[in-house]
Amino acid sequence: MKAGWAYFFDVPTWARAGGCTIENEPLGLDYDAAVRRAETVLLPAFDSWRSGGETDVPAVEIAKVGTLDWLFAEYRADQRYTKLDVRTRRNHEVGFRLVGGYVMRDGQRLGSVSLAAITTAVTDALYEKLLMADVGHERRTTINHAMKSCRRAWNVAARRNPGKVPLVNPFSKMGLKSSDRETPTATFEELQSFRAKAVELGHPSLATAALIAWEWLQRERDIFASFDVTHYRPKERPNAVRVLHVKTSEENWIPLFDNSVPLYPELMAELDAIKRERIGGPMLRRDWGKHAPWPTRPTPGEVDLTHMSRKTKEIIRAAGLRDELTFTSFRHGGFTEGADADLSDAEMRAQGRHKSAKVLPTYAKRTMKQVAEGARKRRAMRTKADNLSE
Repeated sequence: MKAGWAYFFDVPTWARAGGCTIENEPLGLDYDAAVRRAETVLLPAFDSWRSGGETDVPAVEIAKVGTLDWLFAEYRADQRYTKLDVRTRRNHEVGFRLVGGYVMRDGQRLGSVSLAAITTAVTDALYEKLLMADVGHERRTTINHAMKSCRRAWNVAARRNPGKVPLVNPFSKMGLKSSDRETPTATFEELQSFRAKAVELGHPSLATAALIAWEWLQRERDIFASFDVTHYRPKERPNAVRVLHVKTSEENWIPLFDNSVPLYPELMAELDAIKRERIGGPMLRRDWGKHAPWPTRPTPGEVDLTHMSRKTKEIIRAAGLRDELTFTSFRHGGFTEGADADLSDAEMRAQGRHKSAKVLPTYAKRTMKQVAEGARKRRAMRTKADNLSE
């Protein structure tokens, strides 16, 4: 062409005759952009059609350039998306489905709409509709995540495609308000029920893991991905355990005895039994087959605990416990038990390795016992003051 070489994606004649629904498409004058769209969007969809949908990329309709679906596809093709951990990418996809799949009054999906037509007024109205759509209750955390995912996708796609994406990001500065929902906290009775059912169903490793979260306040990622056999009662410290907190870059050596009396007798008995059978590697492994580690690692440094979370939910439901409970609920339960036991902020932070006391209310939930204890202490102070005045 007069302006230079132009690039096109053409479906082979034999494929068209075979019923391929992917359309031919002009790819523009930018060679790098043309190759990027062909290799990350069009060719994977073509391969999916040829394999009958057995390839990793689903056989979906190719998004028209300049639409919201296209913007999501551009973000997926960028390394700023591909380098994210599995859980974060999954959260983004939930948001893309909620927003892009929203059906408007005219029956059209929002994902098929031109980016120029998606204004701040549209996103504000969409936000309010999605908050209560179909589920009968507010789901603010999920919808907030969806708006943030779209905001990120818009910014990345705009940098990848100068001039093709409107400069004003309608998902920015929405004034999102955080949800007041707290992480469900397990009681000690629920912990015991979960552990008993886990053993009954052949998953003693998850029973032990839940008790670690409760007693040592360790996060699930560190329990399953960092806790090594060598961390428990090593030769140089046979009466202690090394507990890692990767999120805060902290480690905590926890004593296991008080004047020769075990501080965690149930947990120590279970870990002692495991250590007798192994000399190294992850302390907690799957309870069947080749006893592989619970987390998978799709890429180096990435930890995916999806399988563990699903098994945990199966056990929670089999035990007849509250469905909103998750593995994290046991850690929060341990914090709350500590608050009920009148542990000071310093003692709580020493166990959980938090650097600031400001975050403790997130974990140690306010209970009736704490309120009653506070009232008792205040009355005791008043009585003491009256005695002094006499």
